Amino acid sequence: MTVNSATSPAAQTKLRRFTLMLSGEDAFDSEEECAMVDRPVKGLPHECYLLGKLVPLAPVLLLGQTSQAVNPSEVIACLQPVHLHATRDHLILMGQNQIDLTQTESTELLKTALPYIEEDFQNPIQFQGQHYWFIPAGPFASLASYSIDQAHGRNIDWWMPRDTNEEGIAKRWRKLQNEIQMLWHIGSVNEAREQRGMPSINSLWISGVGKLSDVKAPLAVQQSNHLYGAHPLLAGLAKLYNISHSEELNTPGPGSFAWLDHPESIWPILSTALNNQALDEVLIIDFPKGKTRERLYQAKDLSKRSWAFWKKVEPLTWQEIISS
Repeated sequence: MTVNSATSPAAQTKLRRFTLMLSGEDAFDSEEECAMVDRPVKGLPHECYLLGKLVPLAPVLLLGQTSQAVNPSEVIACLQPVHLHATRDHLILMGQNQIDLTQTESTELLKTALPYIEEDFQNPIQFQGQHYWFIPAGPFASLASYSIDQAHGRNIDWWMPRDTNEEGIAKRWRKLQNEIQMLWHIGSVNEAREQRGMPSINSLWISGVGKLSDVKAPLAVQQSNHLYGAHPLLAGLAKLYNISHSEELNTPGPGSFAWLDHPESIWPILSTALNNQALDEVLIIDFPKGKTRERLYQAKDLSKRSWAFWKKVEPLTWQEIISS
């Protein structure tokens, strides 16, 4: 096994490599660690890896969900209807997979909020999906924001949008957010959801502010011939770099890049492909303590090393790989 191995063009062409990326967590995760810095690091480690340090999530997500052209120099914002769960002394952002928002509900919520959104953003909505709405950022272009993937399950005080080079923008966003919260509170969508025992849609979240020209994807993505994974970011990157994309992975072909919800399920298939020489190597990219780590595995690396040479050789388990 080789640690921090290069993903150079030469390496990609000489060897039949499959790349598997794992999701990462913030380096600063506890209250004590957060107190050491004045604001959160923008982007989860894998978001930064895929998109570059500016983490322009919104235009890439938009590109993956629409057939219309996306202006590479236009700053786009992503808006998402969310539920903020009230605890004793703070609010926690719930993940999108916890609120079961329907397309009909999303459409009705946007219809109610649309005049306020378009007036403050000074632009029309570009695209409306079930979980994502996209709009040119206009006066909110300088806002520092954080994705729901990064902020969910946490106290939103720390993850609210912040000013960068222009003061008052975050305050302006909170004013709009509060207006929409009041509109939705008395709306028919939440009345119906309450009757079904569902969490209310009680706020609007902004994130991913950026432009397509700021995307700096790694060579491991740009030089792939196929991207695998259900996250909508991959669909956008595939379109941006003209790469084939599939949500599900059946056969791990050479030159492919995968980011999967359950990577442990694919490891036995990858191990078999290495042992059968269908692949020469597997590159695993993960993010211990928020830092990018690359490790190459070949067939010779799949067994546990032991000084007791007379014992039967045992294969490495997925748990042993990710915990090493």
